[in-house]
Amino acid sequence: MAQSSIEWTEMTWNPTTGCTKISAGCKYCYAEVMARRLHAMGIDKYRDGFAVRMHEDSLNTPYEWKKSKIVFVNSMSDLFHPEISIEFIQKVFAVMNDTPQHTYQVLTKRADRLREVHHLLNWTSNIWMGVSVEDQRVVQRIDYLRNIDAQVKFLSCEPLIGPLENMNLQNINWVIAGGESGRKARPMQEWWVWDIMQQCREQGVAFFFKQWGGTNKKKAGRVLGGRTYDEMPMHHHLD
Repeated sequence: MAQSSIEWTEMTWNPTTGCTKISAGCKYCYAEVMARRLHAMGIDKYRDGFAVRMHEDSLNTPYEWKKSKIVFVNSMSDLFHPEISIEFIQKVFAVMNDTPQHTYQVLTKRADRLREVHHLLNWTSNIWMGVSVEDQRVVQRIDYLRNIDAQVKFLSCEPLIGPLENMNLQNINWVIAGGESGRKARPMQEWWVWDIMQQCREQGVAFFFKQWGGTNKKKAGRVLGGRTYDEMPMHHHLD
């Protein structure tokens, strides 16, 4: 458990760690870099580096939080990775079902597996489900997400590495957009962001602009056309 510097959440919870690359958005995976760093620091949870691992002992963590939290689940992994058993996914969901005071944000790039197993999971209203959509090549992930039973469904268009024109946002409640950050960050064009924002406006979807990114993301900031976009779905707000 950790306070998170990610703008659209409050803290992270990693009952699973590790992943493998699946699409262009994964190229400069921050979780992989972080896992190697934690491994080098001798952190036991990361003794196997970025290999996919399930952590039974992390399942209890949400019970320890005193106040209601907005929680990004598996910032260091992908809960729907094929190496994570459906039984373990069900255990993670059981904890989320059992702690309705917290709001959980789950994000995957394995939308096909999500679609395959979603009927085996209990989608209480405190579980938000998202898919990453970094460019036009992976827009089919939206279709896999569209019809699952999560009450809040969202897209993370980050790192946005190409335009996403004419998306069908039916049944989608929230879109996060952001540029890649880091030394080798691939550039994001401003019109890609405006275009996504416009689509959200037209289709009644909450829009959150996370960052311009680049080599100095702090300096580049997150102002778009003179303002910040911090919209959250369903009246949730971050203090």
